[in-house]
Amino acid sequence: MNKRLLRFEEKLSQSPADAILVTGQNNIYYLTGFWGTEATVFISPKRRILLTDSRYTLIARQTVSGFDIVETRSALNSIADIIKADGLKTIGFDSQVTYSFYQQLEEIFAGYHLHPMTDFVEELRMIKDADEIEAVRCACAISDKAFLDVLDFIKPGQTTELDVANFLDFRMRKYGASSVSFETIAASGYRSAMPHGVASDKVIQKGETLTLDFGCYYHHYVSDMTRTIHIGQVSDQEREIYDIVLRSNQALIAAAKAGVTYRAYDCIAREVIDSAGYGAYFTHGIGHGIGLDIHEIPYFGKSDEAIQAGMILTDEPGIYLENKYGVRIEDDLLITENGCEVLTQAPKELIVL
Repeated sequence: MNKRLLRFEEKLSQSPADAILVTGQNNIYYLTGFWGTEATVFISPKRRILLTDSRYTLIARQTVSGFDIVETRSALNSIADIIKADGLKTIGFDSQVTYSFYQQLEEIFAGYHLHPMTDFVEELRMIKDADEIEAVRCACAISDKAFLDVLDFIKPGQTTELDVANFLDFRMRKYGASSVSFETIAASGYRSAMPHGVASDKVIQKGETLTLDFGCYYHHYVSDMTRTIHIGQVSDQEREIYDIVLRSNQALIAAAKAGVTYRAYDCIAREVIDSAGYGAYFTHGIGHGIGLDIHEIPYFGKSDEAIQAGMILTDEPGIYLENKYGVRIEDDLLITENGCEVLTQAPKELIVL
């Protein structure tokens, strides 16, 4: 945790702000180790303060070191009182705040210049340390085990998509997850052509594809995995499309390493699908960062910025044929200097139940 703070304070010293207010729950956890729904952090060259109310004071005192713990029900007013003699001019703040909160900032910190710090902490969070990597690795292992179990649970003509989603959710909790990292996607048949087709009461039938996109939280860090399976039988076209998506997924795994540009990260997988004639049916980005949030920077497009060792990124190509079916295969990749480590280990060969 101290290394995170040192990196944060070094970055703050190079920014236009003299100090910063951190209000995002995940950003506060990243910097302090405190987890609660009511907290504010203030950091300047002179001070490190964590402010919370009486519900969390004891928890903060037990879990947070290197910060002054202030119990208050009016964090912004308390900060203004504490720092009024510090000679600060510019105060940065998390840019993703409500307008009403910003109005409070303007009122309480009148006389200071307020400076939005877009992705200030999130940019630090892109590079995971050893503890973060281990937490994501454990979350992925939980998802892997739940996937293997759900294969025995599915009964064509009886099991609904909601049945499958609920099974995965509770099985991941059984294996140690604190919660799911997003609403589980279980989409069968024509609904599998919907990239984010959340589970419905549709019964899964023989001859259909079933796309499962799911993940969990472990020690506040997420997993995010997709597997597509076939029920009862698979057509030649379905087999062909599955093979194209799998080759796309594997092409990126083979190429991903520190130094690859965001543009190339997307293009490597996309070119496999384009060259097979299905480029128009790959309708979303190749992936995103994961960590404390299920969707974190970086995102991939036409930037020539390079991925870095320590990032954990998703690799999720797909092909979606409207009103027919879709196929997506997604893994979580830990980027290293010379390649990547695939953290999601559930089988990817074509599975027909």
